[in-house]
Amino acid sequence: MEKLPKIGIPILILIVVLIIFISKSTETIGSGEAGVLYKTFGGGVVTDQPPLGEGFHIVAPWNKVITYEVRQQEVFEKMQVLSSNGLEIKLDASAWFQPKYEKLGLLHQQKGENYVARVLLPTIRSAARSVVGRYTPEQLYSSKRDAIQKEIFEETKKIVDDQYIQLNEILVRDVTLPPTIKDAIERKLKQEQESLEYEFRLTKAAKEAERQKIDAEGKAEANRILSASLTDKILQEKGIQATVELAKSSNSKVVVIGSGKDGMPLILGNQ
Repeated sequence: MEKLPKIGIPILILIVVLIIFISKSTETIGSGEAGVLYKTFGGGVVTDQPPLGEGFHIVAPWNKVITYEVRQQEVFEKMQVLSSNGLEIKLDASAWFQPKYEKLGLLHQQKGENYVARVLLPTIRSAARSVVGRYTPEQLYSSKRDAIQKEIFEETKKIVDDQYIQLNEILVRDVTLPPTIKDAIERKLKQEQESLEYEFRLTKAAKEAERQKIDAEGKAEANRILSASLTDKILQEKGIQATVELAKSSNSKVVVIGSGKDGMPLILGNQ
């Protein structure tokens, strides 16, 4: 019985060591994450195998797992860039990105966990300066925002594709011009709008005048044709037909014979 405590202490120590060993040998990767395995005695970062996926993993306690978020992320950046004529423009943009899953080991080995600040943001700034420098403030303020957004995306993507980063989208959220330049552009745009509106009214008035002219010419031509077709015999026939119809009426009437051989009767009713 006295030997039992002496035997039990080593067993207890062994159990504690085993628990510590197991706790150090397990790694749980969360949703939307992946793990890069670092082998302390086996060549460092594992780059020739896919990263560890979501779930539970058993890892040697002397190795290390570095966890990365691999779902789409967003980063915001405010920049001051120059337009084509040297004016300072404030640009507010954001980027949607994620690390390339199969290249996560290379990303960690060559760029590190702070790859956004080391690679992505400097590339966005450089592309924005290059693209905005091609346009005037007027173009940036009015019609070219979608164009610069697309060009910044294409120039940034061309660089970061080789840096193991997948760029999904660049969004230009705001373009801020110097107040004096903004006011001048707004006045110019207002004047252009008023000029277009005036030209529209002139065009509309000219079209209405043309329509009225065509309508009057049509009526004049119709009257000319009608006048040419109304001979004396036709008028006499029409008059006789009208007289006959009136004579059929039950109302009392007085018939007065017109002068001349072709004079038409004049019928006065209710006499």
